[in-house]
Amino acid sequence: MPIRRNFLLLVIFAAAAAIPALGQTAAPVPAGGAQGATPIPDFSGVWSHPALPWFEPLASGPRPVTNLTRKNGVSNYDQLVGDYANPILQPWAADVVKKFGEISKAGVTFPNPANQCWPEPVPFIFKHNKMQMLQQPDKITLLYLEDHEVRWVRMNQPHPAKVTPSWHGDAVGRYEGDTLVIDTVGIRTDRPFAMIDLFGTPYTEKLHVVERYRLLDSAAAKDGLERSAKENMRFGNLDNAGKYLQLYLTVEDEGVFTTPWSVTITYGLASGEFEEVVCAENRHEYYYNKYSEVPTADKPDF
Repeated sequence: MPIRRNFLLLVIFAAAAAIPALGQTAAPVPAGGAQGATPIPDFSGVWSHPALPWFEPLASGPRPVTNLTRKNGVSNYDQLVGDYANPILQPWAADVVKKFGEISKAGVTFPNPANQCWPEPVPFIFKHNKMQMLQQPDKITLLYLEDHEVRWVRMNQPHPAKVTPSWHGDAVGRYEGDTLVIDTVGIRTDRPFAMIDLFGTPYTEKLHVVERYRLLDSAAAKDGLERSAKENMRFGNLDNAGKYLQLYLTVEDEGVFTTPWSVTITYGLASGEFEEVVCAENRHEYYYNKYSEVPTADKPDF
């Protein structure tokens, strides 16, 4: 009897130890999967990069097309003349960039997806200076400030064997530790204003863009912000944002470029609301307070 009694007590104690105490729950599993895995980073909030253009050239390696026209030492946003001699450009693409630059030097603003209110391809879409990211287990939704542009990223899935081209392309994502990786292909080329930057750099159906997003503290973000300040016109200050999100972007297109190239874009956590900005056709040039000259007929058609 004593042996049987002791055995029953042992079973009761073991069962009690396996049941959480009243009012408690079992330890949560980290968002990244099994216990001990890296938690999924939290990219919530409104992120801003108040700079035009928006690429931050790296200290070494192939550089993106940048502006030959400078103002106060940085890119002159009022005259967009791309460096058509950049060795990343194939000859035909260099000619395209050169022609757009000649139009801009003549004082004419050539049309691009932003100023014509068209959907902006990746990576042109990063011109939007504010972005919000919604994270769900099966998808990521990227909201951009202007004109209600939205991208959807399928998580942990491959690209289809045959991609149907679309305005923003087919995007699939995954987490690699503390980094969100987004891989995009299939961006439409049969569209007006098929360019990836403000200098008219073209792209083809072979365009492949990889985005890597990672949270940074102020010390780690300093390098990207300094590289931006050396290249871009800035219309805001991120020095006191407190929290930063850096996008490391790699672009390749065998039809346009001689080599893949990479840049960063450093966002700061923005204050205030994610306001609505609508793009619409408008002859009024608010920056000159005048109306644009457009072709007019001598007499009405009807």
